Amino acid sequence: MLKIYDVETARKTILMRAPLNTMEFPPDVMAATEKRFGAGVTPAEAVTEILTSIRLEGDQALRRWTLILDGAQLADFKIAPSRLAQAYDILPGKLREAMTVSAERIRAFHTLQPLPNWQSGALGGVLGQRASPIKTVGVYVPGGTAPLPSSLLMAVIPAQVASVKDIIICTPPGPPASILAAAQLCGIEEVYQAGGAQAIAAMAFGTESIPKVDKVVGAGNLFVTLAKQQLYGFVGLDGLAGPTETMVIADESARPDWVAADLLAQAEHDVLASALLLTPSPGLASAVQARVARQMEDLSRAGIIAQSLAQRSGIVITADLNTAATLANEYAPEHLCLAVRDPWSLAEQISNAGGLFLGERSFEVLGDYNAGPSHVMPTGGTARFASPLNVLDFIKITSLIALDDKTSRQLVPWAAEFARAEQLTAHAAAAEARLAGGQDV
Repeated sequence: MLKIYDVETARKTILMRAPLNTMEFPPDVMAATEKRFGAGVTPAEAVTEILTSIRLEGDQALRRWTLILDGAQLADFKIAPSRLAQAYDILPGKLREAMTVSAERIRAFHTLQPLPNWQSGALGGVLGQRASPIKTVGVYVPGGTAPLPSSLLMAVIPAQVASVKDIIICTPPGPPASILAAAQLCGIEEVYQAGGAQAIAAMAFGTESIPKVDKVVGAGNLFVTLAKQQLYGFVGLDGLAGPTETMVIADESARPDWVAADLLAQAEHDVLASALLLTPSPGLASAVQARVARQMEDLSRAGIIAQSLAQRSGIVITADLNTAATLANEYAPEHLCLAVRDPWSLAEQISNAGGLFLGERSFEVLGDYNAGPSHVMPTGGTARFASPLNVLDFIKITSLIALDDKTSRQLVPWAAEFARAEQLTAHAAAAEARLAGGQDV
């Protein structure tokens, strides 16, 4: 049952955020971790063990963890390009067409994003910046109970638009044909069978089989997120993906059956997923609650949905839409859907959201697959400061400094003054040497 809350209760429960390192792990996750790593070992400690072993032992450790955690004994991690082509060839025609439409729209959207090269002489000489692509990127594509070839498209294509030279993919052993076909559609030839924290470690450190990359992107399970957290600062990362979440703000004009369907679509991802409705209409709240209960009976992942709805989801009755917008900005959802009479007006009040879906025809499922923007979006409240995956995630900026002689001489005294204030006398001397003139002897 999807519960209905008042604002204050919701703030203390379903709208309350907690840091990743304070999250309470589900009992089944703890039990599985202890079974494989020993009594009392936490998921974070297990990930540390995996990362350390792969850093020191390379392929040997990767093979061991692949057998222990995935039950797969692999002689070769790389999937032959011929298998990718074969997977694409046998893909059902309608699915191939759906993938192609998605790929075309994702590429078209990201091609519109500007790459910020510029130079200016306004400050003396030449100042500017140069945008250049990251050389090597690793994309993690999750397997699990719901393999996501769409996530491959959403991560690979922005990197290609940014002109990243080398892109590799890691995905758990035994990937479905749809993931291999998506790689073929994108023209990627380096696909490796490696999953979980061990895959992130292999791409970060490099092994005999899997090349070291400069940046790792792509969402995954808890262990993937913990691995990325522990590798922060050693390898580039797109962010720490927590459980997926959607928030719908709806008024009395919204269709209850559509709102219910959108909430259920999010809840089926994961037992830790969040599906939230904010509305000033008690009548809509009751209608959505009833339709959620009715619709979920016919869904294949009803068990997962039921846990998600019970643990991290709910309906919040707000005083008005302004209050709903305030709550949304506090929560900073990954996806925010505005199912209201005037979505553009309400959107002006929203400052924190990974993706903003305006109107009931712009629903989140289209964002998941083929609207155009990447569906890899900030979770866990990080939309307060982070962005969806985009072309700029695969670009690095180099500052250009080419001052003319006059400007350089003008700046020296001020730089030297600053340096002495910071007790960095060698800095001051290096600056003032430029004013002394003459040659070193």
